This record gives sequence, C-alpha cells and structure tokens, in this order.
Amino acid sequence: MLKNVICPVMLVLTSISCARAEPLYIPSSTYSLYPPTGSRTVSDVMNRYSPFVEPRLKRYFDNVGLTYPPQNIALFAMKQEQSVELWAKEKGKWSYVKHYDIQKMSGHMGPKMREGDKQVPEGVYQVSLLNPNSRYHLSMKLNYPNAFDRKYAQLEGRTAPGSNIFIHGKESSIGCLAMGDYAIEELFLLAERTGINNIEVLISPHDPRKGKLLAANTQPYWTKILYRDIEQHARKFNR
Repeated sequence: MLKNVICPVMLVLTSISCARAEPLYIPSSTYSLYPPTGSRTVSDVMNRYSPFVEPRLKRYFDNVGLTYPPQNIALFAMKQEQSVELWAKEKGKWSYVKHYDIQKMSGHMGPKMREGDKQVPEGVYQVSLLNPNSRYHLSMKLNYPNAFDRKYAQLEGRTAPGSNIFIHGKESSIGCLAMGDYAIEELFLLAERTGINNIEVLISPHDPRKGKLLAANTQPYWTKILYRDIEQHARKFNR
C-alpha cells in the first residue's frame, strides 16, 4: 500500500472543489531552507513545524492523561455547530482531547450529491493522503466518495458524485472544511504522527448527542440509513 508520500507537483492544487487560491501563509522566516510550494514533502512540513507545533499537541494530550502520539484518533465534525472535536483512543477507550472551530464551509445540512453542489459530505470517512503543497496552506484529503456514497450514486444513476474533499487551512472553501492555518498545522502533524490509516472522520449535519438526526422530506430515502450510521458511530463520543 502506498504510504502518504505525495507527488508534490500533482497536488499543488488542493481541489477544484475548494475554490479560490490564497497566498501561502508562512508563520516564520527562520526556516530559510523550507522548499517552495510545489516541491515540498510531508517530511519538509514536519521538519518545519514540529519544533513549535508538537509541544502544543503533547500538552493537549498530557492535559487529558493520554499518550502522544496516539494510536488512533477521530475527527468529529458537526456542520450546524461549525465545530470539529478531536478524540483519541487509548486502551480501548475513546477520550475527548479538544475542539476546533470550522472557519468556513459551504452548502447546507444534508449529504453531498454531485460535483459542484458546494456541499460538504456527511458520513464516515478516512484520511486518504496528506498534501504538503496545498494552496490552502496544508490539507488532508478524505476518501469521498466512500463505498456508501458510490453505492447510492450508482443506484440513482449519478455518475459524478464529486471528489477532492479536503480538510485544509485558510478561511475560504467550497465543499471542504476550512480550519484556518493554526489548526491545520496541528491536525496535519497529528495525522502524520498517528498514521492516516488510524484516523476516522465523522461528518454530521449537527451534534446527534443533542437530538436525533432527521432527514428532510426532500432528501433521498437513503439519508435515513446514512443518519442512522452516523448516530451509531457518534455513540462512542460521550462527553
């Protein structure tokens, strides 16, 4: 299986779904050997940001009595709350670590249906790769469309359900989750240390711990199945 090392040139563009490009954010000029956009590797990012980002990460985990780096993490995103919770699994138990505010996202409640609908997907996903050359500072690509998305797109004859969905930096996005540069630096390094195969991303229309997920009458029948799956996965995130 290919490890999360990306051809830098191929992923200069984070996504056609993620709208306008913005100037690259460089928080410090002390790293003069940091390669330009288009030639960076994940190792370059780790070498640049690890000295001041990882102490923060370790402190977050120390504060809740967890080991850093963790063996498994989950990112629980809630659209209505515009929030992403970070959870970590240790000794078979999931523990809350902290939350991040979503700086920008587009669309409305409900699953993504097709390319260009500006919707953030809803469902259970994984991080499929890390992009150190994103126009949105840094980014993590999700495996949308997953098996569930592909199944119902095929049944309904939707040949272009969309693709290129990322969690990324900056505060501008269409179809992705824009977390801001400070947050994406932490999430990117944490993902690399944890291993992308050990990350679950759950995206929900709202916090199902506060109320049942209800599909609108205008949404397809399978939305009820999707929301039941999301509720089931969210049960382990008890606070």
